[in-house]
Amino acid sequence: MKNYYLYCLLFVLLTLHCGQSIAQPGPRQISLQEVIALAQEQSAEALKVETSRENSYWKWRSFRSDYRPQLTLEGTLPDFSRTITPVTQPDGTIDFKPVSINNTDLGLTLSQVISPTGGKVFITSLMQRFDDFDRDQTRYNGNPAIIGVEQPLFAYNALKWNKKIEPLRYEEMQKQYVEDREEIAVKATGLYFELLLAQVNQSIAAKNLANNDTLYQVALEKYKLGRISKNDLLQLRLAVLNADLALAQANLDEQTAALALRNYIGLKDSSHFSLHVPENIPDEAVAPGLALAEAKKNRKESINFRRRTLEAESLVAKARGDNGFNANLFATFGLTNRAGTFTDIYSNPDNQQRARIGFNMPIMDWGRQRSSIKVAQLNQQLVEYTIGQEETGFEQEVITQVNQYNTLKARIRTTAEADAIAAERYEITKNTFLIGRISITDLNIALAEKDQARRAYITALSEFWEAHYTLRQLTLYDFERQEPIVAETQERI
Repeated sequence: MKNYYLYCLLFVLLTLHCGQSIAQPGPRQISLQEVIALAQEQSAEALKVETSRENSYWKWRSFRSDYRPQLTLEGTLPDFSRTITPVTQPDGTIDFKPVSINNTDLGLTLSQVISPTGGKVFITSLMQRFDDFDRDQTRYNGNPAIIGVEQPLFAYNALKWNKKIEPLRYEEMQKQYVEDREEIAVKATGLYFELLLAQVNQSIAAKNLANNDTLYQVALEKYKLGRISKNDLLQLRLAVLNADLALAQANLDEQTAALALRNYIGLKDSSHFSLHVPENIPDEAVAPGLALAEAKKNRKESINFRRRTLEAESLVAKARGDNGFNANLFATFGLTNRAGTFTDIYSNPDNQQRARIGFNMPIMDWGRQRSSIKVAQLNQQLVEYTIGQEETGFEQEVITQVNQYNTLKARIRTTAEADAIAAERYEITKNTFLIGRISITDLNIALAEKDQARRAYITALSEFWEAHYTLRQLTLYDFERQEPIVAETQERI
C-alpha cells in the first residue's frame, strides 16, 4: 500500500506538469534555411554586400564608357573685358586706350579612342565671335569641321592593358558577391546554433527542475515513512535549488542569443520563436577532387591570380614605355574661315592642315630607366611567387575543409546514438531510484551524462552545418543539387 501511494503521487505530479506544458501556446517554429534566407535578404550585412555589388557594376559601366564615342561641348559664354590697355603708336610711342571687348567661343567634339594603339580620332566644329564695343565691330572666326588624330608612339598603352584587366576585375567582384552571401550563411548558421543550444539548455534546465522537484516530493514522503535518509533528502533539495538557478541562467542565455540572432538577420518581429533541430543531413560524402575542381572553376581566386599577373606585366610595360624613347603624332585636316556674319563662315571655307610629331628621348639618366624597369620586373617576380604560394594555400584549405566536413558528418551518427542511449538510461535510472534500488549519486551521474550527450549532439550538428556552408563558400558549389552557386543577373537598362 505504501508503494502504491508513492506511485500514485508520482503519477499526479507528472500529470500536472505535463498539463501545464500543454496548456501553454507553442512558439513559432523556424528552420535553419529560413534564418539563412532572411539573413541573405534583409540583414545589414546583406545590404552592405548588395551595395558593394552595385558599386562594382557602376565602376564597370564607367570603364566601358571610356571606349565608346564621346560627344563634348565646350565654350566660353561670355569673356567680357573693359580696361585701359597700352597701345603702341606708329611713331613708337605708347598711348593708353580704353578697350571694351567680348570673346565668345563654342566647340562641339566627337572623339573615339583606339584601344589597340592607344590613340584617338576626333571630329571638331569650332566657332568664335569677337565684339569690340568701342568701335561697334563684330567678327566671326570658325572651323566648320576638323578631322584629327592623336597617336602616341612607343609609349605605354593604358587603354590596351585596362581592356584586359578591368573585365577580370568585374568578374572577380561578381564572384565576391556570391562568396559574401555564403559568408552571411556561415555567420547566420553560427548564431542559429548558439540560440538553438541556449534553447536546448533551457529545455534541459526546465525538465531537470521538474524532475528534481518531483523526485524531491516523492523522497519527502519516503522520508516521512522512514525509507530514505535525511542526507539523501537534503541532497535532492539541493538539486532542486541548483536546477532552479540553472533554469534562470538558461533563460538569460536564451534571451541574449535570441537578441543577437534577431539583430543579425534584421528580424523586427519580437514574438518568441523556437528553432528547429536540422537533422536532415545530406547522404553523400564530398570527394576532395570534385571540391577542388569546382573551387578553382567557381571561386574568384583563379580570376584574381590572372588579374594580378596582368597588372604586374602592365607595370613592367609602363616602366619600359615611360622611361624610353617616346614620340607623339598629332595631325588634323579641316575647313576654316573668317567673316563678318555667322552664316558667311560656312561659305567657301579654306582648307586647314596641321601635322606635328614631338619626341622625347633620354640621353643621360644615370641608370634611372634601367632601375625603374628592374624594380618593375622584380615586383612581377614577387607577385608570381606570392600567387604560387596562395594557390597552394587555397588548395590546402579546400582539401582540409572537405576532410573536416566528412569527419563531422560521421560524428553526428555517433553523438545521436549516444544522446538516445543516455536519455533512455536516465529514465531507467530514475525509475530504479524511485523504487530504492540505487543511490542518488548514480541518479546524478545519469542525469549529467544525459545532459552532456544532448549538448554534444547539438554541438556536433552545429559544427557540421557550419562546415557545410563554409565548404559552399570555399567552392561556390551546391553539393546537394550538384550545381554551381551563381549570382542573380542584374537587370539594367
